[in-house]
Amino acid sequence: ESDNVMFTSMTMNPAWLHLDFDYAANETEFGKPLVNSLLTLGTMIGLSVSDTTLGTTIANLGMTDVEFPAPVFHGDTLRVRTTVGECRESRSRPNAGIVNFHHQAFKQDNVLVASCNRAAFMHKRAAA
Repeated sequence: ESDNVMFTSMTMNPAWLHLDFDYAANETEFGKPLVNSLLTLGTMIGLSVSDTTLGTTIANLGMTDVEFPAPVFHGDTLRVRTTVGECRESRSRPNAGIVNFHHQAFKQDNVLVASCNRAAFMHKRAAA
């Protein structure tokens, strides 16, 4: 809960939907505050780093097809599945390439809560 409040406040998002329990309970279909979707997006990608890109990313190039098909609430537990898609060598740097990832985040009940495609500029493995 505190992470959601802090993130929402730090990103200058005053939406009551994320911050006000009374408003969320009485004025929304959800009945309780939603976790900020950009916190969900950041958490989804962050959870993938140790398994996919730790120490190899030069820069993120962009994210597309970002979707949030179901809400995330305080106390939910997320797990992430990442699939590596197209990879290609960089045309400008011989020691780097571009890798496309597809990330999916699921709640503890296996409901998909977020997904996106991400392009990342990556260091290449040294030639054998």
